[in-house]
Amino acid sequence: MTRIALVVSDVDGTLLTRDKLLTDRARATVARLHQAGIGFTITSSRPTIGMHFLIAPLQITLPIGPFNGSSIVDPTMKPIEQHVLPAAATRRSLEMLSDFGIDIWLFTNEHWFARNGDGEYVPREKHAIKADPTMIDDFTPYVEKACKVVGSTSDPELLIRCEQVMQHELGAQATAVRSQTYYLDITPPGHDKGTFVQAMAKRLGIPLDAVATIGDMQNDVAMFKTSGLSFAMGNATDDVKQHAKRTTASNEEDGFALAMETILNENTGA
Repeated sequence: MTRIALVVSDVDGTLLTRDKLLTDRARATVARLHQAGIGFTITSSRPTIGMHFLIAPLQITLPIGPFNGSSIVDPTMKPIEQHVLPAAATRRSLEMLSDFGIDIWLFTNEHWFARNGDGEYVPREKHAIKADPTMIDDFTPYVEKACKVVGSTSDPELLIRCEQVMQHELGAQATAVRSQTYYLDITPPGHDKGTFVQAMAKRLGIPLDAVATIGDMQNDVAMFKTSGLSFAMGNATDDVKQHAKRTTASNEEDGFALAMETILNENTGA
């Protein structure tokens, strides 16, 4: 195996438990990566404001990739590279989500906007990103500033159908992919977790074969296809697992830490 020089990890369902906790074992294995000279960073469908709390405990010094990697920010959350959705794609996304009867959120780099404060997944998102939504009646003033539009529903089959229609309707205008069974993310075109991995490898001057990635959802497949080594979490669906080179345990069983320990052992020939 090519020696791994960089690990890029998903956050929810991968690095964190179901209760959005970072385990001691996960924290310790990232510290060991640093000690071994292996770079570590994160990319997520989360907005920028929802990733800052992980910087200090994981001692992250490299740029991170919020909004499925369509933005790149430094560890202080200062934008390095930022893309927004084309206004036409944002408007069409809002229309389609509304037609499907799916709750809608809009994120800019600084804010989370919602129309329904009683939405089923609002409490979960507040807990996850440690921020509250700004309640508005109309998304129109923010259409040209949208970094991500999200549709949330507890009906996974409905979300799959919406994802398929959205991908057909939007085409190359935007990337539409589920980040959870209950979230559909619409992000800027031409940028995903795979392009974030490529950008990080270029920044560090390392080959893509020296990058390891780990994740659990459809939006992680792009980085699996880009990196030399990839791990699917045990809680991933079979469809996601088939795109990864290896599978680890679930996020409730410290699957992230187990994968990192595998990398550390194989890098040292242990």
